[in-house]
Amino acid sequence: MPQGDGDEHAVPAALADVGVDTRWAVWDDPAEDFAAADLVILRSTWDYTERREEFLAWCASVPGLVNRAHVVRWNTDKAYLLDLATAGVDVVPTALAAPGEKPEWPGRDFVVKPSVGAGSRGAARFTPSGHEAAARHLEALHDDGYTAVVQPYQPAVDSEGETALVFFGGQYSHAFTKGPMLSGADLDESGLFVTEKLGTATPDGRWRALAEDALDAAAVRLGLHRSELLYARVDLVRTASGEPAVLELEVSEPSLGFRQADPDAPVRFASAVRAALTRSR
Repeated sequence: MPQGDGDEHAVPAALADVGVDTRWAVWDDPAEDFAAADLVILRSTWDYTERREEFLAWCASVPGLVNRAHVVRWNTDKAYLLDLATAGVDVVPTALAAPGEKPEWPGRDFVVKPSVGAGSRGAARFTPSGHEAAARHLEALHDDGYTAVVQPYQPAVDSEGETALVFFGGQYSHAFTKGPMLSGADLDESGLFVTEKLGTATPDGRWRALAEDALDAAAVRLGLHRSELLYARVDLVRTASGEPAVLELEVSEPSLGFRQADPDAPVRFASAVRAALTRSR
């Protein structure tokens, strides 16, 4: 999106206040010299799902990219959830079904979505009696070349939505809620993401601790310290047991909820950017 999705409206001014010059640029514009920038920060590059390998090749060509190219490669395929689960992080139970494979359908409401996807596009919810419809959706994803993710639906999402916890430079900044997006949700006019109902949130210590555990596990998997991740968003949901679980960990190109945060969130982001600039010199 050439000027972002509107969430970062206060960020350029916060960066300018601490002496950081910024401008927007489209990732696949051949006229742009991204190698000349001290930092290139990914924002709303949500057309990558249709051309992921091209996008990842571009990421690898940008010396100052944050988060780094190998982080983006790992995080733009939801198979990373299996890595987090293997590391002992509580994640929503996740199964993968590559083209030609048939999963075992959960015995409760469940979600089928592409393993490479953004903005909830291609995600659909099914009931235990909806296996035929789920199979058709799975076949459509496979026909388009996608591996599918199958997860049991968490009923608390209907009343609570998801809670997104945001980190800058590995430090917790703020949180916001995202309402359910799988029942009659419409695409934004850009066609790149499902319109979301967002609100403020103040998660308790258990939720923050789980988000930090997920971030630490990701950093270990990627050979980094979590402070090297300029931005991260951990989406948590409440399970039937009442405990939180990780639905997604976004360290590639997530919306960061500045509009739902306190006014100092852009300032905290600007400080994290300056720290990243110092490391890059």
